[in-house]
Amino acid sequence: MCRDNNESILQLMGDMCTRGSRFCSVKTARKPPPLDAEEPINTASAIVDWGLDYVVLTSVDRDDLKDGGASHIASTVKEIKKRSSILVECLVPDFRGDEDCVATIVNCNLDVFAHNIETVERLTPFVRDMRARYRQSLAVLKAAKKFNPNLITKSSIMLGLGETNQEVEQTLQDLRDAGVDAVTLGQYMQPTKRHLKVVEYVTPQKFKAWENLGNQLGFLYTASGPLVRSSYKAGEYFLANILKQRKKQQIDSHTTS
Repeated sequence: MCRDNNESILQLMGDMCTRGSRFCSVKTARKPPPLDAEEPINTASAIVDWGLDYVVLTSVDRDDLKDGGASHIASTVKEIKKRSSILVECLVPDFRGDEDCVATIVNCNLDVFAHNIETVERLTPFVRDMRARYRQSLAVLKAAKKFNPNLITKSSIMLGLGETNQEVEQTLQDLRDAGVDAVTLGQYMQPTKRHLKVVEYVTPQKFKAWENLGNQLGFLYTASGPLVRSSYKAGEYFLANILKQRKKQQIDSHTTS
């Protein structure tokens, strides 16, 4: 868990993942411990006590569960919304591409649906777990928009793994075609010697060029820089303002109608 002023990032469903991506340092296990049934209520209570404005709920992959943990994540969001008006972003797994699981998340009253594409299509089999497929991730993001066209969707790309400029451009275009609203691009950093090595340290100038391209493609928000991560404070602040403006417009329209 990470807290920073009025924003926080919390990981649900334990600290053991059923997948073993070569960029990620989270512990792995074929069958992690059972979920804590009290976690949704306890998490919601803690978040409300902290007085946050915006929270990011992320999680490990739980392929051992029938729904990948979708109902557990959704329950946590519902418990938070019962107690407060905090804005909630969910950074979720791909749920093996199961659209019913995506619908469970979309319909839980969250504010931002996030799922990371992580890298370009060519490098996906070498960077991510073999069950995490590039087209499957795009389908998950597209499904979220299908279930709720007004929901803000978000994804993230790591750079410095050996991708070409053309491949990054194509990935950004693929995300836009999937209806993704916000995208972040950051530098991959090797967490331990056992993980993938950094192929290239991308220059600030190149990151700026990707930000400009993202804006040209029509993303609602593009954050691009060496230290940018999928949960990026400036981006969350920007999205929070958009969400608050939208809610104010809805209230005003109801008042005048």
